[in-house]
Amino acid sequence: MEATSVAEMSSFGEQHFGGCDLGDKRLTNRVVSTANSFLEHPGGTLPDKLNRNADLIGFYRLANNPKVTHEKLMAAHCARTRELMGDVAGVVLVIHDTTELDFSGLDSVADLGSIGHGGDGACRGYLCHNSLAYDYQAAEVLGLAAQTLHVRRQVPKGESPKAKREHPQRESRLWKKGFSALGPAPAQGLRVNVCDRGADLFEFIEAVERAKDHYVIRSKSNRNIEISDGRGGVIRTKLHDYARGLPTLGTRTVQVQSNQGVQGRRATVRVAAGPVSLQAPHFARGEHSQENIDTFVVHVREVKPPQEAEALEWTLLTNVPAVDWASACERVDWYGRRPIIEEYHKAQKTGCGIEQPQFTTGHALRVAIAILSVVATQLLRLRDLSRREDAKTRPASAVVDREYVEALSLWRFRTVCAEMSVHDFCRALAKLGGHLNRAQDRAPGWLVLWRGWTKLQLLVEGARGARFRRCV
Repeated sequence: MEATSVAEMSSFGEQHFGGCDLGDKRLTNRVVSTANSFLEHPGGTLPDKLNRNADLIGFYRLANNPKVTHEKLMAAHCARTRELMGDVAGVVLVIHDTTELDFSGLDSVADLGSIGHGGDGACRGYLCHNSLAYDYQAAEVLGLAAQTLHVRRQVPKGESPKAKREHPQRESRLWKKGFSALGPAPAQGLRVNVCDRGADLFEFIEAVERAKDHYVIRSKSNRNIEISDGRGGVIRTKLHDYARGLPTLGTRTVQVQSNQGVQGRRATVRVAAGPVSLQAPHFARGEHSQENIDTFVVHVREVKPPQEAEALEWTLLTNVPAVDWASACERVDWYGRRPIIEEYHKAQKTGCGIEQPQFTTGHALRVAIAILSVVATQLLRLRDLSRREDAKTRPASAVVDREYVEALSLWRFRTVCAEMSVHDFCRALAKLGGHLNRAQDRAPGWLVLWRGWTKLQLLVEGARGARFRRCV
């Protein structure tokens, strides 16, 4: 299965939005052309992305058309993603997470909710819950399998726990809603829902179990559990306490991501695992039964953290058996891919400027969010393209239009290199984006490739303009 290549840029819009059911082919054509333009110029404001007046005005009209909705636009892309997921014979990770989209300056937009932790309404926007599909073996982002835009409600004073639990706008429903949108578990391969601590909800875990699907979730709560005493009885204890006391299966390294001033590092950790039975909360939190859930816990703890850093510790819940060193390590590796969705959120905001549109209606904002969210997946796929096993032997012209290869090779090598490989193309693109390309440097990420891609657009447009002048 091939990644969507940059060469397919002219048909990108058709691939991802051509199947939109908008009731008017002209509207679909406008979505397609707008998506193509956004991919060419992902950064900046809408006038930066659509530098022809006709295109900009056409998009404004499109975004305010009641026939065009966020749900209809996402349906076409998500259906394509789920089709790609079904073609994968191995493991597909669906990484779920929520990010805040800040539109605080748009006072005229009525249907925005409070964001941030203040709850005073000073910051307004949407909670954007994304479910990102990732081919584990190919190390390739497939696209969004689901996206929900949520408006946080103001909870009335004195509202009962029962009323909160049953309210359709309960925020914790987002995890279950994102999972439900995936549809039935695939007939082939293995689909694993990967989530951080926000998804440590009994109702979410139970929903995945009942759908006969799979999960790896980082535990937040020191839950009540039952474990076998080896004599036919059970011992009741606490999840985190029990996990910390499990015998070590072995030690290995995991990557610690940079976060809030903490520098990224490779951490040496001990890994332990064992079966547990989760007890349902005595007081219902969400909608779930009172039956136990049999699952596995995998405990990861840093052995000797740096003096200035907090020790890494993950307590992971998974219903894919973790019974020995190899299986426990595989579950750890699955969870280790979770930061990809944080990169995706950066691609939405930094790469595509998803918070920059200055519309006066929530409807128009949501239309722009849908198209830009799909473009953001392609920024990550550009990075994946550079890291494929065949990148050094595959010609760049097989995945990138020849004029892009010519323009970049002229900039980098002062000559046209028609046989430039995908690896060399991406390295030159990273160099254009500010990567130093030294032997000791890490492989370029999506951000530096994106910067190179935006600059390459200018080189290509300049070359097109020069050819046009020669023809007149």
